[in-house]
Amino acid sequence: MEELFTPQDLTQAEPLTIAQTVVRVLDAKKAGGIKLLHVSDSTVLTDYFVICTGHSHTQIQSLADEVEYRLTQCGLKPRAVEGHRDTRWVLLDYGAVIVHVFSREARDFYKLEKLWATAEEIDITSLLSE
Repeated sequence: MEELFTPQDLTQAEPLTIAQTVVRVLDAKKAGGIKLLHVSDSTVLTDYFVICTGHSHTQIQSLADEVEYRLTQCGLKPRAVEGHRDTRWVLLDYGAVIVHVFSREARDFYKLEKLWATAEEIDITSLLSE
């Protein structure tokens, strides 16, 4: 992961750039089903949701910790972190970007993609490793 991630100052970055950075971090840690949704036309809460699935409680924790660590290296700290003790759904709130790390069961239950079906799904294929 070190070779794939070079910290850069994101304190003045556009929300899309922050969200794309999160996608890269999650992909490098083998998150499943990563989606990037542009939700600002549907809500005033945030501009982007990054949604992914962890394959175990340990991986869910690791994914959330890695995002927090890497974005802190870039000058960004989350406004809030929810669910760390639960490890079925961890939410990291960066203001314009909210990161959701789900267990498979929680993702199937909450169905955020369906709830935010009017949101634009951003193509992230160029951000993902092969």
